[in-house]
Order: sequence, then structure tokens, then C-alpha cells
Amino acid sequence: MAYVTIMMDAGHGGADFGAVYNGRYEKDDNLALTLAVGNILQNAGVNVVYTRTEDIYETPYRKAQEGNLSGADYFISIHRNSSPYPNTYSGVESLVYSDEGIAAIMARNINRQLSYLGFRNIGVTERPNLIVLNSTEMPAVLVEVGFINTDGDNALFDLEFDAIAEAIAYGILESIGLV
Repeated sequence: MAYVTIMMDAGHGGADFGAVYNGRYEKDDNLALTLAVGNILQNAGVNVVYTRTEDIYETPYRKAQEGNLSGADYFISIHRNSSPYPNTYSGVESLVYSDEGIAAIMARNINRQLSYLGFRNIGVTERPNLIVLNSTEMPAVLVEVGFINTDGDNALFDLEFDAIAEAIAYGILESIGLV
């Protein structure tokens, strides 16, 4: 088996709460899920490094630099989506710099795996303006795991947390040929 390193990024952190809904902070959901996915990947033989393992803030540019300096082969950033209108939108969406290559394949595989758990698959969106996608030297995917301001997505996130972590990990492993 080829030795693979994945940089796992828990979006936001510290004073940057990310989206907030009814006392729920995106930064907390992101960190918990990132650590759970990383643990599954490590158990599958992947070398995992993290941008953060506690509630601290680093700029997106610093996170991209950490990924580049780590020698990681892939960069995965975990987030929760949000919209201006609560309980209006739902689903999983993955963002990539360009909708081609291994990052786009990985994004589609992650979305598909999450859709099996009940999330609506919004699809893959090109976002070349995001620093963690345009300043990383390796393929990068930003996964928006449901809308934090949609009660149904939060219920699914909480009820199926372990399965969500497994689905994301499986989508990654499937993309790099490790399952």
C-alpha cells in the first residue's frame, strides 16, 4: 500500500465561530467531525495531520501553508453550510478549486456517501476564490456537511455522527484506491 498523508482541516476555530444557530457553533461541529474522520483514516493506514486539534484560530492562509509544509498528498477541510434563511436549504455540498481531477472525484465520492445517509446531494461547486483551495499545493476539498441552520440537517448530523465520519472517510479512501 502506498503511504498517503492527508491534512485534515477543521474549519474556523477560536474567536472565529463560523456559522451560529440556536447556540450551536460551526467551529465545534467541524472539529468533532474532523477528529472522527481523521481517526478512521488513521485506522485505515493513512498518515493524518491536522491544522487544529483544539479550539484555536488560524487564518485560512496559515492552514494552507501548514498543509503545504506537511508534505500532505490531500487537504480536506470540514465545514457546515449556512444560509440567510433558517430551515430553507438542506444538504451536503463539496467545494473544489476546479471541477476536474482527483479533488473533483473525491468531492463527488464524499457527497455520494453522505447522500446514502439521507443528506440531499447539492453537488460539487468550483470556488477558486477560497484560500484553502487556491493556496494548497495538493488536491483540496472543502466539505459542507449539511446546513447548521436547518433543524433537519442538524438532527441527521447528531443522529448519524459516526456514520457521517465513516462516509467521509470512505469517500476519501475510495478516491485514492485504499478500499
